[in-house]
Amino acid sequence: MYLEKLSLTNFKNYEDARYVFGQQVNVIVGPNGSGKTNLLDAVYFLSLSKSAFHTQDALSILHDADYFIIDGIFEEHDDRKVQITISLQRNQRKVLMADKKPYERISEHIGRFPVVLVAPNDTDLVREHSEDRRHFFDGVLSQLDPNYLRDYLLYQQVLKQRNSLLKLFAERNQVDNDMLDTYDEPLLDLGQKIHDRRQQFILEFLPSFRTHYAYLSDEREVVNIVYESEVSNPAFADEFRHFRRRDTVLQRTTMGIHKDDYSFMIEGRSGIDQFGESRSSDPVPLKKFGSQGQQKTFVIALKLAQFDQLQAEKGIKPILLLDDIFDKLDDRRIGKLIQRMDQGAFGQLFITDARPERTRDLLHNVKADVQFFDIGND
Repeated sequence: MYLEKLSLTNFKNYEDARYVFGQQVNVIVGPNGSGKTNLLDAVYFLSLSKSAFHTQDALSILHDADYFIIDGIFEEHDDRKVQITISLQRNQRKVLMADKKPYERISEHIGRFPVVLVAPNDTDLVREHSEDRRHFFDGVLSQLDPNYLRDYLLYQQVLKQRNSLLKLFAERNQVDNDMLDTYDEPLLDLGQKIHDRRQQFILEFLPSFRTHYAYLSDEREVVNIVYESEVSNPAFADEFRHFRRRDTVLQRTTMGIHKDDYSFMIEGRSGIDQFGESRSSDPVPLKKFGSQGQQKTFVIALKLAQFDQLQAEKGIKPILLLDDIFDKLDDRRIGKLIQRMDQGAFGQLFITDARPERTRDLLHNVKADVQFFDIGND
């Protein structure tokens, strides 16, 4: 599966652009501010029906324009070509079509053309809030599992409705417990399903993630991801109902899977034990004790493990987007990535770089077909 053609109209800084891409390595070069990241975001948008960098679709419309159109031709794994078109008119609903026929539900598109993005701000997953980490893992699971995506979207809908009801109760200073029951039951049921799938996923995800981290770090440390959820408590449902009054006062649902977090942990090698085996120190939070290099390695390993999971589930290699990656990594980690590239581990790649001569030197001996697109000269 790969993206053969891409057409952009009024998308971000692209008024009108056409590209024909190679099946292997596509390098987007040009000065900073020329639109390299925006081009990657167009590929991401076409694959997942949303931007990788903001939640409001209208922000992707070119300044002073009234609409945008992203149109692309994917070649699927069975050699069938599919035209995907996404359009948005200001103040109207987004339209997503396959071969000029609208999807009944946009969610049907998610996971059909899997994509993985590695971007400079990925270390925010380590440094920032639980919402960022949930968003990442929910995004991975949504591409992997249509049932998870369905349950997650329904949970968010019921949660929004319950929060609106809590605000109404607070305004009236009166709680209708029977009415709350009609929202609590589906919220608890969906929350349990989502919790169980998240827990199962982490167990499946960890071996690949640890393998990639060990490869990139030369096995210098051991890493772990711990899924943390209130729903793991067998008494969660009773506690959830017990705190209805607190929810009403605060006018929001204060417990549930929307409060989950993933702890990123690291433990260093601390010598040799009495049996001659390498001994690890106690695990500590990566956010607090990990170096910048360790944090970068951690998030790249996350993305490569995401790639593995998607490939295993879909039977195809996802499109891999590497945004400004050579400017953010040291030579050793760059060498590791290029080695994986040369081994044919990836399918179609898109790489951005403001220094084309550097990328040409780094990829000079790579066996894959490499095509350059200089958007700075368009």
